[in-house]
Amino acid sequence: DTLSIGILDIFGFESSDHGNFFEQLCVNYTNEKLQNFFLHHIFKLEQAEYESENINWSHIPFVDNQDVLDLLCMRKMNILALVDEESRFPKGSDDSLLQKFTTTHAKNQLFVKPKPRSDKFGIQHFAGTVSYIIEGFLE
Repeated sequence: DTLSIGILDIFGFESSDHGNFFEQLCVNYTNEKLQNFFLHHIFKLEQAEYESENINWSHIPFVDNQDVLDLLCMRKMNILALVDEESRFPKGSDDSLLQKFTTTHAKNQLFVKPKPRSDKFGIQHFAGTVSYIIEGFLE
């Protein structure tokens, strides 16, 4: 029997040298949600409370990742909604999904469009850009 310890870096975004697939998108989405929760409670709510209590303080600037969450899961026709939609079509494929991503999000600064004849697209996450391989997204 081998003993092991698993460690989860909740704010660690990963980009594998061997390719990033749907599972990695889910991990990075979770990290975005955790980062947003942290930012909301530590910065937004605390600063609002300081203002409501007229506490003398200096505003703390921070980078909000809400736009990334909007792209991934919040706004209509987000990345995860498109995966769900395309998986319902009998002839849906990874290629047709990638085309939908591109058509829907081409103007979004956080979406990195695939190069011609490429199976990769990118998301500019809070911690940096990650390229994902579309293969297997609909499995």
